Amino acid sequence: MRCPNCGSHDNKVVDSRTNDNANSIRRRRECLKCGKRFTSYETIERVSLLVVKRDGSRQSFDPQKIKNGIVASTGKRPVSMKQIDDMVERIEMKIANSSIGEQEIASSTIGDMVMAELKQVDEVAYIRFAAVYRQFKDISTFVNFVKDFEKEITSKI
Repeated sequence: MRCPNCGSHDNKVVDSRTNDNANSIRRRRECLKCGKRFTSYETIERVSLLVVKRDGSRQSFDPQKIKNGIVASTGKRPVSMKQIDDMVERIEMKIANSSIGEQEIASSTIGDMVMAELKQVDEVAYIRFAAVYRQFKDISTFVNFVKDFEKEITSKI
């Protein structure tokens, strides 16, 4: 690690701490040449993953797109940003664990993961997301989906 003040590579780590999400480490360093202190962050470098869309096109995986979809479906619902961030983090971990050695993942797989998370957090958000994600052909198909979901919920009670 090079000192941002003098450019020297000689430094020592004074303090190390994991960040809130435990995905990175914050290190406080001191330059042995000029004595200045500075902070560095270490994160795990993930292999770039491509998402295969329904039309066969490919684009790089972007967790922000998952977050945007969840935010849209939870609009005006009692779901906090912390819950949304936790959902996105769990989905990212599932993707990372399921795609070990793989370089591509189907968008439908990601969509199913999002639906599973939303189902646990907010039923209305789950229905909203499904309405867009599943691309229902007509209203009767959508109504049947909602009825099946309602039966599933009432059977748990």
